[in-house]
Amino acid sequence: MEEARSELEREEDEEATELLRDRFRLSTISIVEAQAKKSDMEISEPIVACISDLAFKYTEQLAKDLELFSQHAGRKTVNMEDVILSAHRNKHLASSLRSFCNDLKAKEIPSERKRKKASRKEDKASTSVVHIPDL
Repeated sequence: MEEARSELEREEDEEATELLRDRFRLSTISIVEAQAKKSDMEISEPIVACISDLAFKYTEQLAKDLELFSQHAGRKTVNMEDVILSAHRNKHLASSLRSFCNDLKAKEIPSERKRKKASRKEDKASTSVVHIPDL
């Protein structure tokens, strides 16, 4: 019984992944075509498909890296520091992400009620979090 449930869950995961991949590809194709038109250029279909596949593979790898960074820090959520860390090979991108993060923090409205002081670890994890479900 449990094996059948596991197989069903695996099939559902594969279907969800395929749906996400298709939607991602459509969005990527739309962006590529819009940029080509804006630049008054033509891009062949194989190149558009290649760009779409590369973007999806990059995004998959980025998601895996973010999950590993958060797990390494002992968290089940991805926060902004994980995203900035993922850009460590691209100094310009990391700088832009830090600036964006600082802008977000500056725009945060402080709570009118005083909260109990959270631990430093919780404070770090609370900025721009994404929940990672248990596997």
